[in-house]
Amino acid sequence: MTVSADPRLVPLAEDDWRARAAAHAERVDSWTAPRLERAQRGEKHPVDDFLFTYYPTRPGQLRRWHPGLGIALLGGGELGSDAAYTTVEIDGAPAATVDPRHFARRRDGLAWVEGLVRSSADRPARLGCFGLHEWAMVYGLEQEEVRHESWALRLTPDEIRDVVDDNGLRCTHFDAFRFFTPDAVPLNELAPTRETQPGLDQPGCLHATMDLYKWAAKYDALVGSDLVADCFALAREARRLDMEAAPYDLAALGYAPVRVETPEGRAEYVRRQRELMDLSAPLRSRLARALASGLAAVDATA
Repeated sequence: MTVSADPRLVPLAEDDWRARAAAHAERVDSWTAPRLERAQRGEKHPVDDFLFTYYPTRPGQLRRWHPGLGIALLGGGELGSDAAYTTVEIDGAPAATVDPRHFARRRDGLAWVEGLVRSSADRPARLGCFGLHEWAMVYGLEQEEVRHESWALRLTPDEIRDVVDDNGLRCTHFDAFRFFTPDAVPLNELAPTRETQPGLDQPGCLHATMDLYKWAAKYDALVGSDLVADCFALAREARRLDMEAAPYDLAALGYAPVRVETPEGRAEYVRRQRELMDLSAPLRSRLARALASGLAAVDATA
């Protein structure tokens, strides 16, 4: 069914939006093609595969372009069969636009994520963790027990224990904390839970920065794929530092370790952590605004 368009919709000419969709696909292919090639060979990559294995968005979903809420795609009538879209009429011609009614059943989840992103943007950064969450995930374990068993540890289990004991654990992110070994859990200053996450996530956390991609991808039709791709690009950089500061030896993959077991390495980690935080600020702001607009649109249709 085609209905008259909301006059607030911004029309986008067919040539324009198809060109943007193609550019998005080309950008994403530079990330997904190596991932798919590795999967065919049965290979794993601890840095570049993480965003595809830890988060639920598949390469095909990431490749698809969405304009975001409030845009009408002229000549996009075929999208009307997509449950997230509806067909409207602009100057007598059909156009496709994201339908906020589609997200009504996910309203509570959308509100939770919107609040999480908004509150984390306003919270002061904590820059004293030194990336030791990865160390806490192997604390007290032998090589054959570690999560990334394909990659050797560059320190002995006793040395890892000493580094953690000497520096302490100050992880604020639940989805990192939940992978701590039983021996490491009581050493953390906090005991994050899913319920306390909105009060703990903060912009200095690498995992909170990577999660911007998770939340954007979860509501890609509402926030737009350009923002999703921008968040993905930054999440890749955050994951790189995440693993370079980890106790694994990834030299064979071209990753030089950030030796957080030394004062110089901890200083380097904080410097790069701060750089990622600064880069995440505009993305966090864009995502918070897009989610708030989506939530308002969903509520307006109730």
